Amino acid sequence: MSSTRFMRGVRCLLAPVLAGGLLHGCMLIGPDFVTPDAPQMSRWVRYELAAYQQYSGVTERRGPEVEWWRVFNDPTLDKLVALARQQNLTLRMAGIRIYQARAELGIIIGDQFPQNQTAGFEYKKERITKSTGLAREVEKFDPNFDPTFNEWSTGFDAGWELDIWGKVRRGVQSAMAKLAAQVANYDDILVSLSGDVATTYVTIRALQAGIALVNQNVATQTQSLNLTELRYKNGVTTELDVQEATALLNNTKASVPPLQTDLAQAKNALAVLLGITPDEVARLIDHPGSIPRPPATVGLGIPADLLRRRPDVRAAELNAAAQAAQIGVARADLYPSFAISGSIGLSASKLGNLFQDQSFTGLINPGISWNILNYGRIRNNVRAQDAKYQELIVNYQRVVLKAYAEVEDALAGFINAKQEAVFLARSVTAARAASRIALQQYRDGTADYTRVLNTQQEMLHAEERLTSARADVVTNLIAVYKGLGGGWQPANHGDFIPQATKEQMANRTKWGKLLEPESIRAGARELAVPAPKLRPVISPDLW
Repeated sequence: MSSTRFMRGVRCLLAPVLAGGLLHGCMLIGPDFVTPDAPQMSRWVRYELAAYQQYSGVTERRGPEVEWWRVFNDPTLDKLVALARQQNLTLRMAGIRIYQARAELGIIIGDQFPQNQTAGFEYKKERITKSTGLAREVEKFDPNFDPTFNEWSTGFDAGWELDIWGKVRRGVQSAMAKLAAQVANYDDILVSLSGDVATTYVTIRALQAGIALVNQNVATQTQSLNLTELRYKNGVTTELDVQEATALLNNTKASVPPLQTDLAQAKNALAVLLGITPDEVARLIDHPGSIPRPPATVGLGIPADLLRRRPDVRAAELNAAAQAAQIGVARADLYPSFAISGSIGLSASKLGNLFQDQSFTGLINPGISWNILNYGRIRNNVRAQDAKYQELIVNYQRVVLKAYAEVEDALAGFINAKQEAVFLARSVTAARAASRIALQQYRDGTADYTRVLNTQQEMLHAEERLTSARADVVTNLIAVYKGLGGGWQPANHGDFIPQATKEQMANRTKWGKLLEPESIRAGARELAVPAPKLRPVISPDLW
């Protein structure tokens, strides 16, 4: 039996491949990625300006909260954020894109092995005509000549372009960086999602408070209208007071429908964020609640922490790293490519003789190819990839500057809204006292109804502004936490997609261990700052 010889042939075929593997790591063309320089801040500008304003409550001495929404001590808000993280469809789509990038990485890693691998079994039957001269000559010597031929064959063919210049390895680097960038994009969506849910919740509570405030003023103004009607019937005042009180009351009532419209739209927006239908939102937030109260102290950390915390900054850096590797991929086309192809097999005219020693066949075919006439196109492709890389470097710097600006904007809004709320709280206290005094003077006959009208209007205006300012304090604080990149870290220990989604994918396609999130997270953490000489681990699980 020639199985031993067959295996010896396999080893002979693979010997050049293994030799080529020794050359596999000899060169890695193209630039190694280095994190681009970016503008840096030593202190927060608004923190410096607010240092003498004790009511700001801002400090750099401790870092920002990770699960920042819990500082509001609002169980409903905690429940909403948790639900959004479980069911938001935009987040789920981002999670699925991570697994797509993981599978694409497996494709690129597979290029490190022989790219063409074919095993086959073939039977061929051929009959030649006896009318040819050759057949007639053969038939003279062998009257029993059979013009029918049979051939049985089996074998294995392989072809491998050796990665002498590191083209495939650069491709693997690029794919790994893209995978890590997808994880960073997922984390960035988590940051935005948590902030959007909290902001929408605060808007709903502010609108509910505004409607309750208007209803309170409607009750007060109704009492004033009843008083004017009573005084008019007793001849103490004129009909003018009654009409003015009626106009004020209806103007106040007219402000309720727009608030209810805004409230319904905010609830619908929250339903989209939570991944549920609008009718399900009612059971979550229609119970009494107030605008969340901010903590007494807000930790900012130092600006340098921002570059480590913000997922969009990491994503911009990783996208640049992926493109840097593409320069090497393009540059490899400037050099000759070395390929090895070959085949081993068994061939016989009879099936019974197929596995005999004399049936063994083999071929080894090393080759070199070089696109020397396409240098213009290749060089321009290298230049195009380099330009894309430079664009992503500039984009990284832009994202950093945008991050600083977002935090500064939110800090300005938060600090100034707190100051505004302090003054408006004093204004509301005074306006309520003025309204009570004016109404009492009107009852006593020492003031006309115009004074009552003016004080009630001013009281309603001040109360509405205070409610809005208190909501602004919280929404701006939420923007501060979003700007600082808070809210994504806890997901490091979670999954990217729900178990039901994983089961659907696994039932359609054999994913194996690729659906396990921990290996992806671990790889993403290693690539948080891409290593200049990245050597990816080749795992069969990635195939």
